[in-house]
Amino acid sequence: MTTFDDREAAFENKFAHDQEMLFRAEARRNKLLGLWAAERLGLSGPEAEAYARDVIKADFAHAGHEDVLRKVADDLGTGSSDDEIRVKMHELLALAKAQLIDEH
Repeated sequence: MTTFDDREAAFENKFAHDQEMLFRAEARRNKLLGLWAAERLGLSGPEAEAYARDVIKADFAHAGHEDVLRKVADDLGTGSSDDEIRVKMHELLALAKAQLIDEH
């Protein structure tokens, strides 16, 4: 293999790794968001965990994270605005990324 081929393979491996980490961070963010929303809904313990799993599953409905936002916003009703949920999603994505980095 040439140096160019080695570099190309390294870039491809890094891209694949970065995509996997982003997927994992978004899934973790969704779980954290689900737990946050569950608390606001008065859920705890196994009910909160089940709700968080439902939020994670909502992300697979359509591409992007608007489906997660829509689910949580619908469930919280007037108890939260879309903007508040977006801010929380942004905060929790940063937290999820930090947690993943700490685990490695």
